[in-house]
Amino acid sequence: MKDQTKAIKRFIIIVAAGIYVVSIAFYLLLLQYPNTSALIKEHIAADFANTELANALVVFAIALPIGLAALLACASVYCIRSYREYKNLGIKRLKKKKPVKKGKIVRFPALSALDKKLEKHANARFDTVDTLEKLCVDFQRYAACEHKLYYDIKDVRRFIGGMGISRLILLRGMSGTGKTSLAYVAGEYFANPSTVVPIQPMWKERSDMIGYFNEFTKKFNETTMLCKLYEAGGRQDVFITVLDEVNIARIEYYFAEFLSLLELPEHRRYLDVVSDSWGRDPKRLKGGKLLLPPNMWFVGTANNDDSTFAISDKVYDRAAVLDLDKKCSPFVCKPSTACHISYAELTRLFNNARSKYRLSEGARYALISLDEYLNQAFRIAIGNRMMGQIERYVPIMLACGATEEEALDDMICRKILRKLEQINPAYVRSMLDDLTACMDRIFGAETLPLSKEYINKLSKGF
Repeated sequence: MKDQTKAIKRFIIIVAAGIYVVSIAFYLLLLQYPNTSALIKEHIAADFANTELANALVVFAIALPIGLAALLACASVYCIRSYREYKNLGIKRLKKKKPVKKGKIVRFPALSALDKKLEKHANARFDTVDTLEKLCVDFQRYAACEHKLYYDIKDVRRFIGGMGISRLILLRGMSGTGKTSLAYVAGEYFANPSTVVPIQPMWKERSDMIGYFNEFTKKFNETTMLCKLYEAGGRQDVFITVLDEVNIARIEYYFAEFLSLLELPEHRRYLDVVSDSWGRDPKRLKGGKLLLPPNMWFVGTANNDDSTFAISDKVYDRAAVLDLDKKCSPFVCKPSTACHISYAELTRLFNNARSKYRLSEGARYALISLDEYLNQAFRIAIGNRMMGQIERYVPIMLACGATEEEALDDMICRKILRKLEQINPAYVRSMLDDLTACMDRIFGAETLPLSKEYINKLSKGF
């Protein structure tokens, strides 16, 4: 392209110069021989009777070379200017694509900047907490006094208990009951503000969560989510990421890889960010993979209306579920301050709870009996994953100040009976009285209020 432009420019300049020389020579001839113009006029007049027409033709014959020379001169100037602009744009003749010098490109600028920031948190100091019960009480007081957000102590216990059994917590309930606020104030209480990620309706894949590599710029489009994952891996704080309106898109699609990774042991939860490794990649990105930090909790807020999707069993089985259906009335309490607790300290509290408390044999036998009935009547079962969650949840709830019955009621209502929503509603309603009688026989007539309330809602078609 460059050589062609030069050839065209030279051709135009040569032609313009030739015409211009001819024009100058013609005018010199007229000046040297003044009678030449008259001779030309007489010669033309011999063929044209109209003298005025002859005069016009003479003028045209004289002006034509001059006009052509001027026109071609302008064209040559335009061509030269265009070529200079073309050259300034840096567009050169197409050549073979040079290989990218991977050692000189920073394709993760935001993550690389975090490496320097994380050095400042290496010697961070944290608070110690005596018991989970005190943690729950202080959390409730902090939310009420510092943020004017009022939560029932039972809901606070369920939230902390949910953190002890899963890295994914689902907060369900009507709009305005404080789902997002609970996750937000939890981050404030732990002295590490929560990150709110508004889910978009068109999200379908993991690139919507963590970003993607741009082949044109040779840089990775880093999202807030990816930056927080990277930051959490280099710190000991408790991190909370709020997936706001989690079911406005299908969480089974955009969160699928995370759901699978959370089932693996902590040291094997590697997230594939890119397919290779470059010289100036961030320190914690090994071979294009990032270890999913164990100190990161994902809290999804879910509304049940016409604009949202139903959440599948795959998600419910892996998550801790908390229903916020009622607002708590304001109350007066002692003031409390934030607790800068570390992940190691929170893990210690959970482990102490499991060491001190156990699921009783009576409760275990009751769950086995309920499992046998549900399997025969509805073809649903309490699987190994769910049983493991119950065995971890009950000790933590006991350490938080709840009773075993309350903990079992939570899990039966939100994890086991919820599966009835996937069965024929007419058949379920016809069997609800028998189900209630079975639960009264196994657990007692005056027990499991949340489960009984849920069964009552099913009978009314809610």
